[in-house]
Amino acid sequence: MASALRKIPFSAQILLGLVLGVALGFLARANDLSWLASTLDTVGGLFVQLLKLAVPPLVFTAIVVSVVSLRGVANAARLALKTLLWFGATALIAVGVGIGLGLLTDPGKGVSLDLAGATAPKKTGSWTDFLTGIVPTNPVGAFVEGNVLQIVFLALVVGAAALLVGEAAEPFVALNRSLLEIVQKALWWVIRLAPIGTLGLIGNAVASYGWDLIAPLAKFTTAVYVGCAIVLFVVYPLLLVAAGRLNPLRFFAGAWPAIELAFVSRSSVGTMPVTQRSVERLGVPREYASFAVPFGATTKMDGCAAIYPALAAIFVAQVFGVDLGVTDYLLIAFVSVVGSAATAGLTGAIVMLTLTLSTLGLPLAGAGLLLAIDPILDMIRTATNVAGQALVPTIVAAREGTLDRAAYDSAGRRELTDAEETERPARQDGLTPVPA
Repeated sequence: MASALRKIPFSAQILLGLVLGVALGFLARANDLSWLASTLDTVGGLFVQLLKLAVPPLVFTAIVVSVVSLRGVANAARLALKTLLWFGATALIAVGVGIGLGLLTDPGKGVSLDLAGATAPKKTGSWTDFLTGIVPTNPVGAFVEGNVLQIVFLALVVGAAALLVGEAAEPFVALNRSLLEIVQKALWWVIRLAPIGTLGLIGNAVASYGWDLIAPLAKFTTAVYVGCAIVLFVVYPLLLVAAGRLNPLRFFAGAWPAIELAFVSRSSVGTMPVTQRSVERLGVPREYASFAVPFGATTKMDGCAAIYPALAAIFVAQVFGVDLGVTDYLLIAFVSVVGSAATAGLTGAIVMLTLTLSTLGLPLAGAGLLLAIDPILDMIRTATNVAGQALVPTIVAAREGTLDRAAYDSAGRRELTDAEETERPARQDGLTPVPA
């Protein structure tokens, strides 16, 4: 049985889990099978919990190693700057799509909701909270609490310091490389459980969020999915062709395992090893990918920080009868491009939404209206995030002339087997291979 499953492509296993999860979710909801719904919830919850368990050590070690690895990359400063500029440019396009779709569809017009029951979520964001929250008061506390943004800050500082110290820091860097190898191997075992995790997550979503709950917000839900689909399948392919002279079909063939896992796991950071391996298989140099992907997994959020808050802000304004002007839309774009790191690669975008609402002066309670369907929305948002995190390094490498075009053209034509993952040797430069 196990050997038969190994012969099935990993992406097909996840798709099978998705189909079975939907079927079991409908079965649980239609027949009021609370035990089945609870089982699905437990299975899905354990999978996400295992992914989150690896987040703090994975983010810290990956960023420290990636910053230090820039020492061996030609024109590293220029590459880093170009990566940041492309992050900002694609985020600006994504938020433009969100605003345009919101103006076109009016997602909050005619929506009948109990506003008296709307309360602000427990997690809210403001510019002061965001800025002061970057620097931890206790470095250990950042890891204990799983504050990804603070861990990113610590890792960037430590990595930059190790880079400048040079040879004296090599034992510390070597330790981080070893820890990164260990964490990635353990996380690979968790990722292999993704088909089972998919079954539980999707099954629980279907069992918990039936049409009766989604119906009042159907227009908004549709708008979010359509907006993400436009960015995924229209904007990104156009950028690949225009900026990189690349075949979009080959990009999606290579990046699809990461996009698929992101959809079901709802975690950019948890998907990061798969994203990095996908980017490498697309022909992006490993030295550059080891910097761009971890950085993107914590700051590049076209779904959660651009499309979604733009649509949600328009929705909340319309529900509460507030008219938005040109200045407000410019503010939405500004917050999306500058404040996207507030999402920090974790599941959910509530902090980013409340940051946007507070900047516009809209009621934070409006975010509470959307909490019920947030898991449904978060699937497509995270898939869009991860696609963008793979897209930018690919385009930058193509424009820099460092992309392996032969590897790009053959990406996705075969899947990495467990045996290959186990046997693939570590590189001599210490940049650890990442599982596919």
